[in-house]
Amino acid sequence: MGLATPIPGRLFWLAAGLGMFAGPAWAQAPASAAAGEFAAYVKQSYQQAKARYQAAPDQAEAAWQFGRACFDMAELATNKTHRAVLAEEGIAACREAIVCQSNSAPAYYYLGMSLGQLAQTRGLSALRLVNQMEQAFRRAGELDRRFDWAGPDRNLGLLYRDAPPFISVGSRSKAREHLGKAAKLAPQFPENRLNLIEAYVKWHELQNARRELTALEGIWPQARTNLTGVAWIGSWADWEPRFQQLKEKLEPPPKALSTPHEKD
Repeated sequence: MGLATPIPGRLFWLAAGLGMFAGPAWAQAPASAAAGEFAAYVKQSYQQAKARYQAAPDQAEAAWQFGRACFDMAELATNKTHRAVLAEEGIAACREAIVCQSNSAPAYYYLGMSLGQLAQTRGLSALRLVNQMEQAFRRAGELDRRFDWAGPDRNLGLLYRDAPPFISVGSRSKAREHLGKAAKLAPQFPENRLNLIEAYVKWHELQNARRELTALEGIWPQARTNLTGVAWIGSWADWEPRFQQLKEKLEPPPKALSTPHEKD
């Protein structure tokens, strides 16, 4: 299974069912040496991908790789204007890649990702982009369901989980299907199980959440060993606090100590 991007997989979520998008937790984390190293890595990757794309705009791989770099770079954006510019660049590059190679799973996948970045800048009007995102991820999944650690199912699951059910595509049954599928296709990838556990907590299915948390605890040490290097700094900065919060939330309540009856 090829790793497409080690940037945090939580593309977006819809807050309070209102279509308001927010970025991943790591993006708001305090500055640190590791965060600076990660930011430098993302910026350099963006510049290199842009140079390759400009040199060969008719090559599908160069185009979608630039689309991926635009998504990654947009995660570092500090204002909506900059995020929107990067998102538009990524959308244009991925659409060009699709023109060059209509069966490119990465092109459709990063088209959906960049549409998600653009949605973060749109407030309530972001709902107009949801159908395009859904179509892009569905097509990516049809072409390569395992791409980016089961990324198409992961993002569809998040979209169905967090989008409003009445005015958009929100669906608990579809979210359950796709988040569960992502966890089965790539069980060793922490993001997939984190998303599924958070969904179960949201749905008040705590027994299911605890079962998946146990599974996540089982794969965590190996993931820590395998997913290393500067490219993964952002992911772990996002995953670690979510993991700890879930463990605290799902920890069984302590049993009350019985008080022996006093003798007369």
